[in-house]
Amino acid sequence: MKRYGLIGKSLKHSFSQEYFTRKFSDENIAAEYRLMPKQNIADFLAIVADDQLLCGVNVTIPYKKEIIPMLDSLSPVAAQTGAVNTVKIHREAGKLFLEGFNTDVPAFESEVIEKAGMPSGLALILGTGGAASAVAEALHQLEWDFKMVSRSKQSPNTILYANLNQMLLQQTTLIVNATPLGTFPDADASPPLPWQWINENHFLFDLVYNPPETLFIRRGKQNGARTSNGLDMLHKQAQLSWKIWNSP
Repeated sequence: MKRYGLIGKSLKHSFSQEYFTRKFSDENIAAEYRLMPKQNIADFLAIVADDQLLCGVNVTIPYKKEIIPMLDSLSPVAAQTGAVNTVKIHREAGKLFLEGFNTDVPAFESEVIEKAGMPSGLALILGTGGAASAVAEALHQLEWDFKMVSRSKQSPNTILYANLNQMLLQQTTLIVNATPLGTFPDADASPPLPWQWINENHFLFDLVYNPPETLFIRRGKQNGARTSNGLDMLHKQAQLSWKIWNSP
């Protein structure tokens, strides 16, 4: 039986195991999908070496960037993004070859095309981690302008939450929460946006999908903004991961 799994630090929020278990049952696939919470990504290589049935893994917060030095090759999208959420494990003649991919990029790109319902404009990406990097690459491919927003890091294309102002919010049409804030069980957390300037001209996309309605989504709705959570994106990136694991 082939085995797949999800590696991250805290996985209580994840629906990935539920998604793949249902898929395997519905399609009569002899495989299993496990959650593999790890406090240290350094354990990854030992896990792969010890489990001969493991054929592929998904990678989530906070290891999407940290896992890269352990891999033997990266897809062009993963290399450009600097983040990996899917690893294909090759085993041949007792040797391992680990290949990294990023399915968040095409999944988010598809979500924007289907749901944003607006031409490319200015987006704010909340966060600077691996998920935020994938969102940035997707928006770049869709020819959106964007700025990343951070609590502490500042660079030419990254601004502080404290510097968000009315003029910038008036120019912005898409706001993406690419942080884990609001994820179960910390459902009352939310990025510190100046909510008085969020309105019906904005589309708020939350990569978080558990709970289905985060505080970020709820406050956006209260201000008249259109919203979407990350559940459909999760399904899309999972489907893409499955194709990668089963490609020649």
